[in-house]
Amino acid sequence: LRDSVSDVPVRTLRYYRVWSAIGWSFVALVVYLSLMRAPSMLDPKVFDVGHLVAYAWLMLWFAQIHRPTGMRMLVAALLCALGIAIEFAQGMTGYRTFDYLDMITNTLGVMVGLLLARTPLQNALEAIERGMHRRA
Repeated sequence: LRDSVSDVPVRTLRYYRVWSAIGWSFVALVVYLSLMRAPSMLDPKVFDVGHLVAYAWLMLWFAQIHRPTGMRMLVAALLCALGIAIEFAQGMTGYRTFDYLDMITNTLGVMVGLLLARTPLQNALEAIERGMHRRA
């Protein structure tokens, strides 16, 4: 099976549901960490890198599960929307702040994840599955 837009072979992961559940757990973790009270001892600049890494990780993770380009673009749009929604939610907490720069950093993270998904890293889950079956 091939993706008609990018001509990338589309493979089905054997443990699709497990990988999806883990991915949704990562989304829940990002939402939780974004809305919890931030420890006062942490430097706010740490969060800037965290935004980029978190959204790049989410995008790369889901890009491995959803290989067709159209699906990847949909995932990217949804993750960008999540980053924007979380900023609005933070602004309503009273203990976190709304920040346009965080929205931009989240979106840059999604873009980094999309770029990484065009490298051999897009096959990491598939490689894990192959390794699991060699041992079995």
